[in-house]
Amino acid sequence: MTLLKDSTVLVTGANGGIGAALVQAALDRGARRVYAAARTEKQWDDERVVPLHLDLTDAVSIEQAAATASDTTVLINNAAIFPHGDLLTAPWEQVTEVIEINLTAPIRLTRALAPALRSAKGALVNVNSVLSWFAVGKAHSVSKAGLWMATNAFRLELAPDGVQVLGVYPGPTDTPMQAGKDPAGMNKPADVATAIYDALEAGEHELLVDDMTRKVHSALSAPVTALYPALAQ
Repeated sequence: MTLLKDSTVLVTGANGGIGAALVQAALDRGARRVYAAARTEKQWDDERVVPLHLDLTDAVSIEQAAATASDTTVLINNAAIFPHGDLLTAPWEQVTEVIEINLTAPIRLTRALAPALRSAKGALVNVNSVLSWFAVGKAHSVSKAGLWMATNAFRLELAPDGVQVLGVYPGPTDTPMQAGKDPAGMNKPADVATAIYDALEAGEHELLVDDMTRKVHSALSAPVTALYPALAQ
């Protein structure tokens, strides 16, 4: 289990819906410092929040951010993008960008901050997605499936050092990533943040946030047509 009180938390994608909710919820639970990492820094109303420039497409920026936040005890890889093009027809640069930001960058940042997490016996949280197991997200699903496995690998590598690794899998959430869609029935960012910290403080390894995620996850052991009925036609 990992307590938020007196922790030092780094949240990537801190300006977005879930990211901003994670920053606020960490403060509410007594975090000593929260690094709010984003490509464009913004000012926050709490002096415990440290705006941190982080460009996830730039390896140097990742290393510099990790050096600045070397006292991190809880790393939350939350930032992601969601282009909607097909794997076969989208511009190749779009496919590689989503994999770079959603998969490669979290691995780079985790590697850079692993010494700090090990020293603190802290925690790594990867905010993933139901689309880790459901291919309708195209390149986004590919990147999230990769992050799912990376989370499992990090869990095995960090467990001997007492570092908790939590994989988080929400369904659709009312954030700018879902702009233009009906928010009815979507998760609320604040509820997702609360569930994440509850799971962290309970010592959990994995959090399936909602019924949709649990349904998709349970279908993985069934024939592939359970998730993709069109294939049975």
